[in-house]
Amino acid sequence: MKTRTETDSIGSLNVPAEAYYGVQAMRARNNFHITGRRMDPDFIISLAQIKKAAAVTNRNAGNLKASAANVIIAACDEIMAGHLHSQFIVDPIQGGAGTSANMNANEVIANRAIELLGGEKGDYSILHPNDHVNMSQSTNDVFPTAGKLTMLKLLPQVLHQLKRLAEALEEKEAEFDDVLKMGRTQLQDAVPIRLGQEFGAWASAVRRSMDRLQKSQDEMRTVNMGGTAIGTSVNAAPAYQCNIVPNLQKVCGLPLKQAENLIDATQNLDGFVAVSGAMKACAVTLSKIANDLRLLSSGPKTGLMEINLPARQNGSSIMPGKINPVIPEVVSQVAFQIIGNDSTATLAAEAGQLELNAFEPVLFYNLFESARSLTGAVKTMVDNCVKEITANRDICRRHLEESVGIVTALCPYIGYAKSAQLAKESLKTGVPVLKLVESRKVLSGEKLKAILNPTAMTGPVQTMSIGKLSV
Repeated sequence: MKTRTETDSIGSLNVPAEAYYGVQAMRARNNFHITGRRMDPDFIISLAQIKKAAAVTNRNAGNLKASAANVIIAACDEIMAGHLHSQFIVDPIQGGAGTSANMNANEVIANRAIELLGGEKGDYSILHPNDHVNMSQSTNDVFPTAGKLTMLKLLPQVLHQLKRLAEALEEKEAEFDDVLKMGRTQLQDAVPIRLGQEFGAWASAVRRSMDRLQKSQDEMRTVNMGGTAIGTSVNAAPAYQCNIVPNLQKVCGLPLKQAENLIDATQNLDGFVAVSGAMKACAVTLSKIANDLRLLSSGPKTGLMEINLPARQNGSSIMPGKINPVIPEVVSQVAFQIIGNDSTATLAAEAGQLELNAFEPVLFYNLFESARSLTGAVKTMVDNCVKEITANRDICRRHLEESVGIVTALCPYIGYAKSAQLAKESLKTGVPVLKLVESRKVLSGEKLKAILNPTAMTGPVQTMSIGKLSV
């Protein structure tokens, strides 16, 4: 393999002659064999967007020659279009607070720009990664801003899938509105509920998760670009410092604002913790829904079997005909992963010292993974599970009629003591409560029919005057 020799403050190193990355990215690859993965593609695009906006701003401020700025911009456009991503070789978990990732971008952009000017890759006398591509910047404002831009790209995908899930659950809410069944608390018979109400409650919880994510998403719009090393804007001209965020907003098409206190915005990562926490809360809700779906569909002969989940694949290599709830299972597994990722993000944010947090790389790695896996989990939950759920209406009704829990609906009419006697007798004899009520003529047929109307049983009781009834 042909190589070229590049030199940095550490010394000299041979780099593949055709590589667009340079000595600093090469050292980082040698030092950080951690995940075996490369940086998130949206993060790479975010870095290129920042570099483009910086080149535009420096050119307009008169600090960077138009000839240099224009080729930097052209190289960034190529990266933003998906080219040269293979040249970003640094592991996403890296020491150095993201300097390696920033320099990887600077080197790739510089070498492509040099090529566009007719030079040879590695000839930094033509255009330099630090002096030109990184002009008026520091890793410490570039890297966290790239993380925020990436989350602003990923969160709308999460929110889109959650909206689809909420709508799918609401469709089932309407479809199953007339399916009366037994509600359960602590896995024991409680009081009647409509199956549609259960789905409606899940939809409400999903929409609440969406609200949290949208609020946390707003925190990603405030960036510390222009703060450079520690937020004091050293080496950034006033014209650059004032215009970098408006220009970045134009480049990426996202609503952004510059932090009021750039020192604070450089030191602290609590905004990322808020986003991670919102995703964790959403994951917890989704896993609880997945638990409910598994319970309600358990069987097919010895479980609750009140709903049917669509069969997606064989459930066993040894038990013929077995079908498992694989979609709810994968949703819960993603939730477990997101909960763990949130712990990592929390610890990483807490671990910063003084003017900088050096642990953004691992925070971003986990944050991006949470957003992508959450998107995928919700999508498969909608497409491969919720949309095709059906109700076993007869089983729901039978469970209700055979349960003593139905006696609670009679309490406002016959009183607690009488209801408790009926419940005990039903449990002792095995005779359903309804049959005992009918045989004892505790209530007239018309009154019993009215009380057991699905709407009456699963909503507020309008009249509870026991004294006016014959008990």
